[in-house]
Amino acid sequence: MSLQPGTYVAVEGAIGSGKTSLAKILAGEFQSRLVLEEAEPNPFLKDFYRDPRRYALQTQLAFLLSRHRQLCETRQTDIFNTSVISDYVFEKDRIFAALNLDEREFRLYSRVSALLEGELPTPDLVVYMQSSPERLLTNIRIRDFEYERSITIEYLRELCEAYHQFFFNWDRSPLLILNTTRIDFVNNPDHRSALVKIIERLPQGTTYFNPEA
Repeated sequence: MSLQPGTYVAVEGAIGSGKTSLAKILAGEFQSRLVLEEAEPNPFLKDFYRDPRRYALQTQLAFLLSRHRQLCETRQTDIFNTSVISDYVFEKDRIFAALNLDEREFRLYSRVSALLEGELPTPDLVVYMQSSPERLLTNIRIRDFEYERSITIEYLRELCEAYHQFFFNWDRSPLLILNTTRIDFVNNPDHRSALVKIIERLPQGTTYFNPEA
């Protein structure tokens, strides 16, 4: 299977939803360039999980600039050569900014973000992975990254609601919605094959993937 050169598919979902795992699978299936969010190099991330109020703005701006750099480089080098699969959309940073910044910080962040957004490509398809807060917390505990150990179920509930609202209003590109509590794209080859076939078609509008239907 393959996607046309220049095709850009972004996988999204809250922390612990499996978006990076799915992006890696899709990049392998389609022989696409894989662009992964650079979480570890963010010098403020560990401090943020320890003291969110103090380090929220620094963390958000560091992520914003890192994602902008990555996607600009991708556009310049790959748009005519291959397809691209990423495990984030640039605009999703506003979810975390709205959740974590106070009013003055959010206004500053928004001015910076608006200057950067216009320079970036729009995905041909966004794959949104819905999940429950409880499932997210289980996945986070299983992978056991040190800097994620302080994440609470309350924070994940807020995050899931913020993601829901964000993608309820999403109109910048076609959207494929997956309920990850019912899909096992890692261990179930039928689920994985059906999902890959849908993505290869690049559906328009909003599509829901339910392999049990």
